[in-house]
Amino acid sequence: MTTTEFKRRRKQLMRMMGKDSIAILPAAPQATRNRDVNYRYRPDSDFYYLTGFDEPDAVAVLIPGRKHAEYILFCKPYDKTHAMWDGAMAGQEGAIEQYAADDSFPIGDLDEILPRMLEQKSRIFHSMGCNQELDHRLSEWITRIKGQARAGLQSPLEIVELDHYLHDMRLYKSRSEISQMRKAANISAKAHIDVMQHCRPGIYEYQLEARFEYACTTQGTREQAYPSIVGGGNNACVLHYIDNQDELKDGDMLLIDAGSEYGYYASDITRTYPVNGKFNEAQAALYQIVLDAQLAAIEKVKPGNHWNDPHEAAVKVITKGLLKLGILKGTLANAIRKETYRKYYMHKTGHWLGMDVHDVGDYKIDGQWRELEPGMVLTVEPGIYIPEGSRGVAKKYQGIGIRIEDDVVVTRDGHDILSRKTPKTIAEIEAVMEAKH
Repeated sequence: MTTTEFKRRRKQLMRMMGKDSIAILPAAPQATRNRDVNYRYRPDSDFYYLTGFDEPDAVAVLIPGRKHAEYILFCKPYDKTHAMWDGAMAGQEGAIEQYAADDSFPIGDLDEILPRMLEQKSRIFHSMGCNQELDHRLSEWITRIKGQARAGLQSPLEIVELDHYLHDMRLYKSRSEISQMRKAANISAKAHIDVMQHCRPGIYEYQLEARFEYACTTQGTREQAYPSIVGGGNNACVLHYIDNQDELKDGDMLLIDAGSEYGYYASDITRTYPVNGKFNEAQAALYQIVLDAQLAAIEKVKPGNHWNDPHEAAVKVITKGLLKLGILKGTLANAIRKETYRKYYMHKTGHWLGMDVHDVGDYKIDGQWRELEPGMVLTVEPGIYIPEGSRGVAKKYQGIGIRIEDDVVVTRDGHDILSRKTPKTIAEIEAVMEAKH
């Protein structure tokens, strides 16, 4: 992502803010793993979206129309010893030269400089609750300004939720963002294929998790967008199963929900297939229902349709399929109206996708499902989950969890599947798994 892209985003936000306002965005704090060991740092998505800056202990300030500097970045000053131990750091010069800040100050000067920037501003744009320390300091600064009213200082009249503006911006992806997401999806697709070719009875779930992460790392990305779900047999019926500790058995199905993060953009792909590489009759019957449901849902991803259209399409296909197999009883209309399908398909068909795997953006506006528009990216992921011991269901269908998930961008004339390189038809999967390493 270029500095021009980040600058364009800041300008867009400042136009929406209007003059006589100020926006304050803190970077995410460094997270401790244990004692004196930290996790590898990952910047807050909102902060990075506007700055491209990936160091902790920083605060970005935007002041529309300010003559001297509209974009100010408070960050750690360059320290030669710190750089020797922990690696490169920007400092004030780097903040301006590398990250296009108009001005930069040491983070230690925040309490001295930022309160003066708040004076005579009517509105503060800030996401309350995300950084309690900064929230407290902001409250103190405002109180201090109010105490100087007789000296002619005007304190801000209101604090506006920055999320409302910024998250709507993030919902619409630019060409460069979609390019990053396509790269993440392609990396994940190759990793999924690699896992398919290494899957076999007797291997453990965590070994395939490691295989996926290895395949992503060798392609140039070290981060996963979320903890991988690798569930064999009945474990696949646990929607957010991440223990990944059991041995895979011949005759079972494997569900793997895993996606890499590339350039701070997520992919989110799920595939399900037999551990031994060949679908039996019952597995194929359930799988084809889910695949048909997914294809029907993807067809509903186009401008003018609303958010819930793909889900409604998937529900209809899944309910019809379960009725045909005798897993559900009654008529299609009654099963949908009474939502009896929810016993085996209990989640929505997708979510927004972007810098966060469950990305920001409203799903409803004024109580109505949001209309799909070009640039929006969502997952399409219907599933069927029939745990062991399900009463009234034939034994051959029990202990099977199936989900098929792809990443889809809304285009001007329809949609584009970013994760299309990941095999998903029965024939494709069996062919890939037959060509084992």
